[in-house]
Amino acid sequence: QDGPVTSFGRVKIQGPLAVTATVCSKCAAALPSTVTAVQPSSSSRFTFSLDPSTSTCITMVECVPDRVVLSMPVEGNTQPFGLLHGGANAVLVETAGSIGAAMHAGPGKAVVGLDISCTHHRSATEGRVTAVATPLSLGRTVTSYEVRVTDNQGRALCTGRLTCLIRDV
Repeated sequence: QDGPVTSFGRVKIQGPLAVTATVCSKCAAALPSTVTAVQPSSSSRFTFSLDPSTSTCITMVECVPDRVVLSMPVEGNTQPFGLLHGGANAVLVETAGSIGAAMHAGPGKAVVGLDISCTHHRSATEGRVTAVATPLSLGRTVTSYEVRVTDNQGRALCTGRLTCLIRDV
């Protein structure tokens, strides 16, 4: 089935349901106003699908106020030498940090990126990579998140930082 499509950062979110993520009640309250395609399946679980033809196939693993976890396959996100593209790491960093910032901002607010930095530590050629975003600073108008991207063995591939401005919608 087709459903509504909403862009969130560089990821297009489309219904019906394909990915399930557990979120806390604070995040659950904020999600419907920031990601319109999210549909509640119970009081604390939301499901959504990512359109693989227009995204990097990012999967939400966890979303709680102090932690956002996303994963993405290396395949399909490589540069010409077969290594995970640095830009794919940056998309993952920005998406994880933006979701965290949106959860912090809450309903009626929008977040926009002010600054992103990524330091690449090693390459990956296969498997999945996982991004864990944790807040560095949670202000009323500005948030900063550190995002650590690791491979299947837990080795650091990229460390990123995203700063977002919080605005009224």
